[in-house]
Parts: sequence; structure tokens; C-alpha cells
Amino acid sequence: MLSYQHIYHAGNLADVHKHALLACALDYMTQKPKPLSYLETHSGRGLYQLDAAEAVKTGEAEAGIYAVSEWFAPEHPYARALSKVRDQHGAAAYPGSPVLAASLLRREDRLHLAELHPRECEALHEAMFMSGAKVYQQDGFEMAQAVCPPTPRRGVMLIDPSYEIKTDYATIPASIAKLNRKWNVGVIALWYPILIDDSHVSMIDALLARDLPGALCHEVRFPPARDGHRMVGSGMFFVNAPFGLEEECKRLDQLFAAL
Repeated sequence: MLSYQHIYHAGNLADVHKHALLACALDYMTQKPKPLSYLETHSGRGLYQLDAAEAVKTGEAEAGIYAVSEWFAPEHPYARALSKVRDQHGAAAYPGSPVLAASLLRREDRLHLAELHPRECEALHEAMFMSGAKVYQQDGFEMAQAVCPPTPRRGVMLIDPSYEIKTDYATIPASIAKLNRKWNVGVIALWYPILIDDSHVSMIDALLARDLPGALCHEVRFPPARDGHRMVGSGMFFVNAPFGLEEECKRLDQLFAAL
């Protein structure tokens, strides 16, 4: 449960997919002059240095954001977040989802971030110190159920587990349905890996069978980062998907297909 550390995978192609869509969702949500809440269940340390030994060892960032940065024009919200974080923390800095969200949100918005791993949670506190975020060293699903519906009620939740706990695939659909019942206006975004054994299929089938409002499922495929690597794609499932997100999905389809 506590072994996963995202530094080995930060900035990989799955992060590019996830963070591009998350940035577009937040950009749309912040266009209205109403405050919102951002919740994240598996936050990691929040900020990564891609020249760290762990990141260099796997080469996933090299095959990820470093290889495809030209996909995103300077005005794209993902590119804006990357630029802001690099200006503040150096050229090798890469924002995890909490830092990316904080870079796009406004002073009136509220952040609730859960991270169970003790060292990662300590680093998350440091990374988010100036953001006003509330950080919980707690199981992310428990935090989400306890906080929902948040104040303000408008908002976005990212559920981004490592899937080291294999029962996540079976329990997540019911958890998301319960969250939607409690927080029917919330945008809920679930990230999941596409592995060579297609572990995700039954979970997505169960989510689609629940007929959740504004459901949007988007998947991309890409070459494995190295020989023997089991992840060959990335998926995002949205409840109450924001307007315009389908267009970014179509754009990403073309870009990932050309890899």
C-alpha cells in the first residue's frame, strides 16, 4: 500500500494524457467567476524534479513530456502550468496533479489533498505550503467521502490510485457512484493505467453500466517505456465532463496515434 512513489514515473506519457485533460477541465471551470473546490485522493509529493536519479533511471520522462512538449502551444493550460512551475522551481521541475491544479486555480478556490505515504505526504505539505491547501495523511477514498459535498460545491475531484491494491478495480465504480450521489454537481475524474492484461476493462464496463451523468471515457495507447514494461496506455473516465473536453480528447487521439 505504501510502496508506490511517482518520482520514477513523473512526466511519462500517462502523466501527459492525464494532466492535459485535467488542465483543460480546470481551465474551463475557472472561466466562471465562482469559486470551486479541488479534491485529490492520491496526491503524491506534488512536485518532482525530472533530473532526479529515480526519474533518470526509468527514462519515462525522456520518452514522455520531454519528447512531446511541442504538442502544447504556450496558451494551452497544461503548457501554462508547466511554464509557471519551471519559472518557480527550475527547468527540470514537473508538477504533479496538486501543483498543476494550484497553478491554474485562483485565491478563492479550495484544495483538499490526501496522501497516505508518510514521506510523500511530508513532501506534499512542503510543495503546497503557499497554496492554502488542506493536506490529509489519510486514505484518499475515505477523505473524499468525508469531505463531499465540499464547500464551495462547484469543483473537480481527481482519483488517481497506483492500483497496487488490486481490489481497487472492483471497488472504484461503487465509490464513484456514491460520490456522485453525494456531490451531483462535481466533476469526478478517474485515471487508470492500460496494462497488457487489460485489467481495467471490467472496471470501465461497471462504470458505464451505472449510466453516470456526463460520462466521458478516453483512452490512448503508446509504446511501453522500456522492455518488459506492462503499461501500454492511459485512460481517463469523467463524470460531469466539462464542456469542450471532447475536443481535446480528439486532438490527443491524433497526437498519440502518431507515436
